[in-house]
Amino acid sequence: MVENLRDELGLRDLPPIILERPKEKAHGDWSTNLAFLLSSQVKLTPQEIATKLVSYLRKELNQVDKIEVAGGGFINFFLKPVSFLPFLPQIIKKGGRYGEINIGQGIKTQVEFVSANPVGPMHIGHGRWAAVGDSLANILEKAGFRVEREFYINDYGSQMDIFAKSVSARYSEILGEKVTFPENGYQGAYIYEIAQEIVDKDGKKFLQVDPIKREQIFKERAYKQVLEHIRKTLEKMGVIFDVWFSERTLHKKGKVKETVNYLKANGCVYEKDGAVWLRTSQFGDDKDRVLIRENGEPTYFASDIAYHKDKYERGFQKVIDIWGADHHGYVKRMKAAMKALRYSDDFLEVIIGQMVNLLRGKDPVRMSKRTGEMVTLEEILDEVGKDALRYFFVSKNTDSALDFDIELAKKESQENPVYYVQYAHARICSILKFAEERGIKQPSLSQVNLSLLRKGEELDLIKKLVEFPEIIEECALSRAPYKLTIYAQDLAALFHIFYTQCRVVSEDECLTKARLLLVKATQTVLKEVLRLLGVSAPEKM
Repeated sequence: MVENLRDELGLRDLPPIILERPKEKAHGDWSTNLAFLLSSQVKLTPQEIATKLVSYLRKELNQVDKIEVAGGGFINFFLKPVSFLPFLPQIIKKGGRYGEINIGQGIKTQVEFVSANPVGPMHIGHGRWAAVGDSLANILEKAGFRVEREFYINDYGSQMDIFAKSVSARYSEILGEKVTFPENGYQGAYIYEIAQEIVDKDGKKFLQVDPIKREQIFKERAYKQVLEHIRKTLEKMGVIFDVWFSERTLHKKGKVKETVNYLKANGCVYEKDGAVWLRTSQFGDDKDRVLIRENGEPTYFASDIAYHKDKYERGFQKVIDIWGADHHGYVKRMKAAMKALRYSDDFLEVIIGQMVNLLRGKDPVRMSKRTGEMVTLEEILDEVGKDALRYFFVSKNTDSALDFDIELAKKESQENPVYYVQYAHARICSILKFAEERGIKQPSLSQVNLSLLRKGEELDLIKKLVEFPEIIEECALSRAPYKLTIYAQDLAALFHIFYTQCRVVSEDECLTKARLLLVKATQTVLKEVLRLLGVSAPEKM
């Protein structure tokens, strides 16, 4: 349509036309800044251009109730209510599949997240990345990506040896032996618990075993104990990984050596001071990085490059890693390494997340009441439950630190956002049950006169339901699950207003059927939103 005004306005090129949903209801259903973009080409103000555009568009757009020129030249569109009504039958027919889109086009995508070292319990930061990673994977699947969730087990290197020495020392100590605890050993109470498990099962059996051999035995046993604990904690959160990838396998299969040789063959490696270096500075990093130390041992960086090469060889077209804030400086070198491997610039994407501040009301929580040490993810999970934990952990942009208030997460009131959203779903279930008890079954689509839904509260709710596929696209493209929590709260709020202002089951049979259909559609979308966030949709509260 704008193309037809090219000659009249004297336009050379037409920029992409972008429509956005205004934040303010008074600004319409859609808005565009097209007049601003065109004003650089013609000797007219944005206001003048917008006026000409609106004059033409009013004749052409029959689904639009009103078009207005807003301050400065924005064009606001107000759609006719009837244009939204056909979406309700679509929602009912599609059920949980409503909102599915195909921007991913089946791209094989890996989301790697959590990746806690298997030498101790997970902290609350790991919990945030578990919630964010799993919800992001859910959203990407909804958007048409073919997703695998992967946990990278950092089970190679000196930290594993220190871990084994720590458990061995505590084992001997529990059995009354005098020991010198390793200077850099792991001090947590959990080391006692691991050692006690070994004592409970095998008693003094390992006291007579050579210390080096005993450490090797304990390394394997303790590592498996911790890993199993990590797995069970994540399962309590509803986070299930498709693949648990062991770093050790990279070394056992010669993948690290193979990767270094591949980079050598491509002229990306050189030797200096007895070490082997990657020319990362040629690929955008601040300086070159060591791959093989002077002692012949590969660095973590070398392992990570080999790991991502393995991902590529497994056929992933897109890899998304979620790392903690302490890895921020690591991104450039990994991006440089991917270029050295000749992978596309968008093969590896890294999401850096900020820390979690644990609070009880206004008071910071720094130590566990049980152990006097670090507060573990499992402790908080047991106290507040999976739903609150996951919802709160996803509710903020990963760029921002998250204040997690334990007391707020446990509240059964509207102050608690997850309770507020879940209560909307429970209220819907009670309405549908009430209608059923009155002998009013869910009406078929052919029985419903949707044109009866004309009150503002009804239309606002329908419009929000119509937005759902757009929200999925926005969350998927921006890798921002937190936007789904905003949508959930907005949808719940609009439903609560509708419930207050519009009696669903009334003497008016036709209106009752129409409103029941709207309620059912809202339930469908709200339940799917909660599923994507990894939160339950209770029928009673």
